[in-house]
Amino acid sequence: MTIDYDALSLTDLIKLQAEIERETRARYEKPVALVFTDVVGSTAYFERHGDAAGRALLQRHLDLLDSVMSLHQGRVVDTAGDGAFCTFQRLLPAVLAMSELQSQIATDNARRSVDHKLGLRIGIHMGEVLTDGVIVTGDAVHMAARVSNTADAGEIHLTQTTMMQLPPAFRVRCKPLPAARLKGFAEAVPLASMEWRDTRVFPTRVTIEETYQTLDLPSMDVVRFGRLEEHDGKPANEVVLAHADPQVMRRISRWHFELHRRPQGMFLRVVSRANTEVDGQVVGLGEEVQVKPGSVIKLGWVITIRLQSDSPAGAEETIIG
Repeated sequence: MTIDYDALSLTDLIKLQAEIERETRARYEKPVALVFTDVVGSTAYFERHGDAAGRALLQRHLDLLDSVMSLHQGRVVDTAGDGAFCTFQRLLPAVLAMSELQSQIATDNARRSVDHKLGLRIGIHMGEVLTDGVIVTGDAVHMAARVSNTADAGEIHLTQTTMMQLPPAFRVRCKPLPAARLKGFAEAVPLASMEWRDTRVFPTRVTIEETYQTLDLPSMDVVRFGRLEEHDGKPANEVVLAHADPQVMRRISRWHFELHRRPQGMFLRVVSRANTEVDGQVVGLGEEVQVKPGSVIKLGWVITIRLQSDSPAGAEETIIG
């Protein structure tokens, strides 16, 4: 049917517009799991290593992404720039795919030098969009993109409304984050971070018993512990150990030990000659020992660090990767 728009009044056009909007939503609006991935530090990597190495880094991301998308019935909508926009018909496959993607990246990074590790941040949001199977559009798309920007390398962030739609075995892996002001949205959006590693193997936080501090472990592959806060204008340790008694602090080295995340688990490596004990055993300079939630680390006979996990004891979990 051909419509003579010139013959329509303003009222007619407004009614027609409303009718088209209703019909469009009836045909094409549906809930979709929206995922954005982004390579962290790609601009600096290109500058440092050149175009060929930079393109290889981005291609590594896309190759690993393709492998998990095919397993979980996802669709890559766009790969512009250094990231990707993907959709899934259901939320759980999206979470499984992105958890597997981070796990594969960790495995791939284990055989590469520090300068050439791939760091990926991921944002997930379940929302209503207009889609015909090719085009995907709507405010929920912008929400998912902004959520990904709040994450660091190795992290998966999602909106809290999305988190609440996960099965219990995955909700226990999520930690609420403060509401964030996202560009283009008037109200602050409550977010959550999902631990994609098996939290029965990988600790997620530490408690320092003498100072009653509980600190979340950063998501990076290597986390340094020591008393030094800065060195040459840069952070010296991700976890700075402090104590009110200066005499006590002399027994803690500027750099004391490191926690290394590897595909098979977390390992403690001692980088100090000062006394270090793990679960009652002395670990010497340069030595490594595997640690897990519940491990107790004693430094210089003055500081006790307990590794812990966010997952409640006995919680049912699905192992990924």
